[in-house]
Amino acid sequence: MLDYLSQIEHPQKKADALVLLEIMQELSGDSATLWGSNMIGFGSYHYVYASGREGDWFRLGFSPRKQNLTLYI
Repeated sequence: MLDYLSQIEHPQKKADALVLLEIMQELSGDSATLWGSNMIGFGSYHYVYASGREGDWFRLGFSPRKQNLTLYI
C-alpha cells in the first residue's frame, strides 16, 4: 500500500493519505486493501439488493484522487 501512496505527486495530499491510512487501519482493525485502481478499503461486507443484484464492498476507505481526497464511510 505504501508503494501506491508513494506515487502521489502532491506532497500535502501524500501526507494526508498516509495519515488516513494509519487512522482508518486503527479504527477498522483491518489491513488496507487496494480496491480497483485507486480506492483503499478496510474490511469488507457482502450486500444484496431487493432486485437480486449483489456484490462486495469495503466498510471504510478513501481514495487519493487527483482533484480531491474522497472518504468512504
